[in-house]
Amino acid sequence: MSLSRLFLRGANALVSFVVAVFLVVAGAYSVYALWDNEQIYAEAENVQADMIKLKPKVTVTAEEEEEEGATFDELLALNPDVRAWVTVDNTNVDFPVLQGPDNLYYINKDIYGNFALAGSIYLDSRNNPNFEDSYSLLYGHHMANGNMFGDLDLFKEERFFADNRTGMLILPDRAYNLEIYACLLVKASEDNIFEPEAVSGDLNKLYTFCEENAMFYRAETIEAARNDPESKTLALSTCSSEFTDARTIVLAVMKPYHAGETGG
Repeated sequence: MSLSRLFLRGANALVSFVVAVFLVVAGAYSVYALWDNEQIYAEAENVQADMIKLKPKVTVTAEEEEEEGATFDELLALNPDVRAWVTVDNTNVDFPVLQGPDNLYYINKDIYGNFALAGSIYLDSRNNPNFEDSYSLLYGHHMANGNMFGDLDLFKEERFFADNRTGMLILPDRAYNLEIYACLLVKASEDNIFEPEAVSGDLNKLYTFCEENAMFYRAETIEAARNDPESKTLALSTCSSEFTDARTIVLAVMKPYHAGETGG
């Protein structure tokens, strides 16, 4: 056998070996990636399960509050950055709301202060921590299993949007019923959504933006908000995949909760 044939055989064997090693490594990495992804989801679900036990209740009487046992004091003892608790009915959105010194602080950190890719639900750092602004903006990661703000995707379905419009925002000293009035798909650079100080100064501009750009909106809710000088809006934002830097936005009017109503 000639040296050239021996060389070709050796080269082929080497290539085959390299390809086999590559396939093994790629397979192992795929398995690891799936495992790691499951760990991220499981970690987020575990944190949410822990937090649900501490969810503050909107109660009518002091006796009920004592019976429920969960108060904001427990959440604040865990982390003084807790500002509220947000719930969107018929979704997995049921979380404490934190606020850091900037909008990256809680993007990959859980309520315990630990690193977590799922992060936390958090209030824009430019917003008033007591939700006294006329427009408050919340952020949360989009997770494929509907955790964090993943379930905001549901509002991009016309039937779901039509059938679901309620939620609640609970603060240490008061609460708000949420009435969802719009779902939008926007760029992350959209000033009409992501500049809370400017939006707070002119909610009518936000309403007009919704009427011109929303996937779905409730005209009667927007009209009522226009006619109420005390009206406040809560915005919920998460990533979306329709285009580069796409964001799904759900907007809700914040209506003061009164004793005797059913809390979220």
